[in-house]
Amino acid sequence: MAQLRAELIMTLRRGESVLLTLGIPVLLLVFFSLVDVLPTGTDKSVDFLAPSTLALAVLSMAMVGTAIATAFEREYGVLKRLGTTPLGRPRLLGAKVVSILVVEVLQIVVLTLVAVALGWRPPLSGLGPAALAAVLGTVAFAGIGLLMAGTLRATVVLAGANGLYLVLLLISGIIVPLVKLPQVVRWVAELLPSSALSDIMHGSLMDLGAVPGRAWLVLTVWAVAAPLAAARWFRWE
Repeated sequence: MAQLRAELIMTLRRGESVLLTLGIPVLLLVFFSLVDVLPTGTDKSVDFLAPSTLALAVLSMAMVGTAIATAFEREYGVLKRLGTTPLGRPRLLGAKVVSILVVEVLQIVVLTLVAVALGWRPPLSGLGPAALAAVLGTVAFAGIGLLMAGTLRATVVLAGANGLYLVLLLISGIIVPLVKLPQVVRWVAELLPSSALSDIMHGSLMDLGAVPGRAWLVLTVWAVAAPLAAARWFRWE
């Protein structure tokens, strides 16, 4: 709990980073909802883009923001000092994940209000599955980000996290539906947590019927494997 409070305070002190992380999904949601240029396959672009930006917010905050911030904490020796306390790696990583979830609640509320103002009307029955998917996605992407931050140099993490973010953004159905991608790319994308999160968000919040069981399985596996890998290989310095 002490480390969780510290993580939240440090996150709020990085106000420009939080604003940027929150602002980009909102900007994309508003722009592409008003300018119909993406092959969304829906009557109203916001019906596809609202679930997409929710998935995007989870991806950017949980993986990119966490990876970069933690990598520089590690390089500056902050984590080395924590390593001498009884905190331990699992509790440190747990505090970081929970702090991400707290910030994401704010992101999701803001994005939902903006989407509703643009005419989005999600089915109420899909809110529960979407919330569960957001939690699983946060744990999975935070695990990936913390694994990178705990094993690579900060400069490598800075470039790698942003590069990975761009790749996942393009091939995971967040911006362009998976059915529009080449078959080989689609096969690879279906094994990624970003694709699974996108599938669940769209399936739950667009009233498309049952969400593919594959998506739940893939997202759950990543949500278990990524944090375990981070806890196993994370190094204090």
